[in-house]
This record gives sequence, C-alpha cells and structure tokens, in this order.
Amino acid sequence: MTDFSKILDKAKELEAKMKESQENIKKIRVEGVSGSNSVKVVLDGEGEMQKIEISNEILQEDKSIVEDLIVAAHNNAKIQLKTKTSEEISKATGGFGIPGFKWPL
Repeated sequence: MTDFSKILDKAKELEAKMKESQENIKKIRVEGVSGSNSVKVVLDGEGEMQKIEISNEILQEDKSIVEDLIVAAHNNAKIQLKTKTSEEISKATGGFGIPGFKWPL
C-alpha cells in the first residue's frame, strides 16, 4: 500500500510541475529571422505570431521573395520554439520523456 501512495505522490508532484511548465511555456518568446535579418517573426509559447518586422529594403524585392522570407522566418521561429518548449518540459519531468506525448507545434 505504501508503494501506491508513493506513486500517487510522485504523480501529483509531476502534475504540479507540468502545470508550472505550461505556464512558463506561455511566457516564452522566440524570434525567427531570414534574409540576413530582413524579416523577423516573433512567436509566443503557444505558437501564435506576436510580431513581424520587414525591412524597407526587402520590400523592394519581388512579392514572391518577400513571401518566401516570411515563411522562412516563421519556420525558423517555430524550430526555436520547439527547442525551448522541449527544454521546459524536460525541467518538469526531470529529463524523462513522456511516451506518446507530443506538443502540438
């Protein structure tokens, strides 16, 4: 019976750490760049775009080039967000992965 009690305590502890981790993830901000910093995209911890900066020089380019640079900056930010999110989850789980659990990013 004591073992079951310990398991429940650990589960509650992990749940509290995961809730804290989720709150910390919401506060994350990452910046993705492309075109030698001509396009910058800022995403929050939930993957929502918060800001986009486009240099005046890049606006002189063809529309399709600007569109490609925006996509590239967004993808760059998304990669950084996945990394930071994984780091935060690792802190909460003590480095143990949760089998079958995947963040929707």
